[in-house]
Amino acid sequence: MHSNTLVGLLAFTAAVNAAPQWGGWGPHGGNGAGSRSSVQNMKDKIKNVVVLVMENRSLDNLLGGQKIRGLDNPINNGPFCNPLNLTNPKAGYACSQASDFDSVIDDPDHAVYGNNIEWYGTFTPDNNAISSGRLQPHMQGFAHEEIRSYQAKEANHTFLAQQVMNYYTEEQVSVLTALTQNFVTFNHWHSDIPGPTNPNRVALHSGTSAGHGANNFAYGSMMQRSIFQELSETNHTWKNYVTDTSEEDALWFNWTYTSGNTKLVVPLANFASDAAAGKLPEFSVIGPSCCGVGTTSMHPQGLVSDGEQLIKDTYEALRASPQWKQSALLITFDETGGFHDHIPPPLAARPDDLTYTATTPDGSNYTFQFDRLGGRMPTWLISPWVQKGYVEQKGTNSDGQTASYAASSMLRTLGYLWDFQPFTPRVETSPSFDALIQRTSRSNTPKILPEVYKW
Repeated sequence: MHSNTLVGLLAFTAAVNAAPQWGGWGPHGGNGAGSRSSVQNMKDKIKNVVVLVMENRSLDNLLGGQKIRGLDNPINNGPFCNPLNLTNPKAGYACSQASDFDSVIDDPDHAVYGNNIEWYGTFTPDNNAISSGRLQPHMQGFAHEEIRSYQAKEANHTFLAQQVMNYYTEEQVSVLTALTQNFVTFNHWHSDIPGPTNPNRVALHSGTSAGHGANNFAYGSMMQRSIFQELSETNHTWKNYVTDTSEEDALWFNWTYTSGNTKLVVPLANFASDAAAGKLPEFSVIGPSCCGVGTTSMHPQGLVSDGEQLIKDTYEALRASPQWKQSALLITFDETGGFHDHIPPPLAARPDDLTYTATTPDGSNYTFQFDRLGGRMPTWLISPWVQKGYVEQKGTNSDGQTASYAASSMLRTLGYLWDFQPFTPRVETSPSFDALIQRTSRSNTPKILPEVYKW
């Protein structure tokens, strides 16, 4: 990692540790993110927010072939290579290359310890060295971990490495290419947790996974405050549109059951009819189906093309809605799924004082302190109020610090939009993206997106 990146990480960490309190609003002057003028402009323009959360893809993987200027990816700045064996350089290397698979057969390791070896080369990196900046992620272990995980099943190590190192061309993901060329794409958007799906989906909506780092908890078990509770108690409307029972994000939270609001978790088919009728709530969360053949989340083994069709259908339903001119659509992912990305995830404020301990494949124990972000994910902000074909770099948080965007940036921005305080220090120190909302609308947003690529 370059020395200026290390300096930035250390400065950010020092600022977070020095701040004795949290919960305030952003800078009150100027026109930047969190300023009064920027927030008021967003409030004037945006009345409905739609969030579609897909599954398990990194930016280098899914957007690695996008040629748009400003996107740091393999086709623009690569190729990037990983050794096939971290302890034996003579085993050779695998490098990022074009043309990926519609279905990735061997689901990459994306446990907390899996991300550890993919980023640091060990299941149990030194947490003190990480937090002090002495240990930096080298992002060299993706091919190694895929081979370690599946070598007993698959003798072709080159094929295993390709599944985590290859990237999709612009033609293979035609829908995503159209979104990238017509709206805002984030170059630095990370998951809140370097771990699997469920903790990240919980954190996206509440600012913390409450100490959970694995998919080992049930619906209704989360006791913390969520965006769903916040909106209901402040007279804002929401619905969670779901394909099936696999991605019902509002149901993670105990409040949804005790308040009688499970009725707001509704079939995905209702989204198109609500949009057509101009009856979308202020906040809509769309859950794809997961995981495997026939599902729509882009999770490995499911088809990328099926996920593209869901994205196309969602966009076109919103674009045709009478509410389009007052809407913003955020398309993001829950986490990177163990796919290669060359950008080291940064440190971040701890959301609380909870930790998570897991036993690693080599029998060691590793305790995670929730003090750093997960990997970099594809994310778009879509609206008639955003710039065409713009790549957003890092943002500015309420302390005036330059920082990477993360899942908690959604809550930070919605807090400005609907006047609620950050739920956790992680949300408080995350940059908002209200400043990406322009003061004039565009008339050249596409009514339909390209047809899905036929594999």
